[in-house]
Amino acid sequence: MAFSSKDISSDSSHIQVIPKHISKVGNPNLSNINSVLPNNKKGNINDNIGVSARLKGFTYPSEHPSNFNHDIHIKHAKKLEVIKHILIKLGDDDSFEGLAMIDVVQRLGIDYYFQDEIELILRRQYSIFFTDGDRYNDLQEVALRFRLLRQQGYYVSPDVFNRFRNKEGEFKQNVSEDINGLMSLYEASQLSIGGEDVLDEAGHFSATHLANYDLAGVVEHLLLHPYRKSLSPAKNFFHGNFQGNEYIWILDLEELANMDFKLVQSLHQKEIVQISSWWRELGLAKKLEFAREQPVKWYVWSMACFTDPNLSWQRIELTKPISFVYIIDDIFDVYGALDALTLFTEAINRWDLGDIDQLPEYMKICFKALNDITNEIRNKVYKEHGYNPVHSLRKAWGSLCNAFLIEAKWFASGHLPKAEEYLKNGIVSSGVHLVLVHIFFLLGHGITNETVQLIDSNPLIVSSVAPILRIWDDLGSAKDENQGGKDGSSIYYYMMEHRDLTAEDAHKHAMDKISDAWKRLNKECLSPNPFSASFTRASLNSARMVPLMYSYDDSQRLPSLEEYIKSSLFDNLPTQGVY
Repeated sequence: MAFSSKDISSDSSHIQVIPKHISKVGNPNLSNINSVLPNNKKGNINDNIGVSARLKGFTYPSEHPSNFNHDIHIKHAKKLEVIKHILIKLGDDDSFEGLAMIDVVQRLGIDYYFQDEIELILRRQYSIFFTDGDRYNDLQEVALRFRLLRQQGYYVSPDVFNRFRNKEGEFKQNVSEDINGLMSLYEASQLSIGGEDVLDEAGHFSATHLANYDLAGVVEHLLLHPYRKSLSPAKNFFHGNFQGNEYIWILDLEELANMDFKLVQSLHQKEIVQISSWWRELGLAKKLEFAREQPVKWYVWSMACFTDPNLSWQRIELTKPISFVYIIDDIFDVYGALDALTLFTEAINRWDLGDIDQLPEYMKICFKALNDITNEIRNKVYKEHGYNPVHSLRKAWGSLCNAFLIEAKWFASGHLPKAEEYLKNGIVSSGVHLVLVHIFFLLGHGITNETVQLIDSNPLIVSSVAPILRIWDDLGSAKDENQGGKDGSSIYYYMMEHRDLTAEDAHKHAMDKISDAWKRLNKECLSPNPFSASFTRASLNSARMVPLMYSYDDSQRLPSLEEYIKSSLFDNLPTQGVY
């Protein structure tokens, strides 16, 4: 169910982290950044599963010492101005180098400082590309420009790659000998919006020929974790050096990225202290024995969606409803009887605290706490943005519980839904819509009657992210450690409908569905878009986060999530088992 946890096979082919080639002269010596992962529930049932012994006694910090003096902020501000000046100059020169610099800035995760500069440069590139595009004959440059423009929301026709194909429509043989071109082409193919055979062929062609190269794991990492569908801590980007790189600004970017990482990491640690304090004061872990205690994991979702350091209070507030998605998910999947779940769902839809006497005590406690955080977010949004979102927030919780209840009734009755029926309901029960509704109001950008009605109706940008999470979760073959088989699976239902298929056939079908969902999401991210760039970015990042949250190793552990948390948040604290 929503933001739930399952074992996922490790051969998933597309999503996740890695900065690779950027310049025409050299490649970074990349660190070994793993990918994918999900979450283990920490309930009473089998609570030894997936929980590291080292973490059994781990307590979240209640204080955060800040060791930074004023000097680092001054140095950071000065370096920022230097890099802005370089970026603007390179953009004016209309050179590949300017595109390469934008690519590095984005891969480092510091592009939030350069949004205006990047937009001006790419708007100019878009104009040039349409008026004089035929003069570009270098595959790496064409593919990089194509990808950067599409990432920025500009539609560029995939026909730009026709010059690299022969009369039969196949990519020319000399393309297979251009390693940088192939890597750039593969990255560009991930921006397909569907119905674009050229990009599908480009992805297959580049992947096939890249498999013949071995560049210290760089190619393998690229194929598994293309940038569009990946997240990575910025500190991993400069793990090695750029051998032979002639771009002087690389050193400036490395210095800025290192300073920025330390400052942002410190900020995130402080926010975790606040979240941990909130969770302890809430007291649900004591009142609800089955409740998970995963404040770091819940916060990581918020950290991924809200990357701008200035969105601190938004990260903190978003973590709270995310925690309740997990808690309510457990009520439906693990703890609640069907008659009580029906009463609980009706109460959520009515949202009347005066009419909950029939509920079990633990449900009353949960509902009251949910009401408190919903009102808190309502007040915060109204104060910051002048809009009261309470109707939309309550409606989203009602929709989520309705979807949970449908799944609970299926399980209780033994009904096996069709795969598409399950997936349609799963788009809501994934919790994605609930979370993105909160993100929309916490950001407060472009709130109008029209956009509110749109976000309430589960728009395409939301319903494109949801199946990515839903199916990725379903790809797990092992039972969830707490749910005792209560969770459904679109893969299982699909195989029940097609009994002649093998598990490999079903797995391929699932991966194709994820690929199709990514294409729909790519299309929704293009302009014109009814939502703000910040909301679009948050939606995209929630999809990019999925492999970290929903892929177990053979030991039912989450090594990539652990590494992500350790790299992003805690250099010296144990993270194994922080689920």
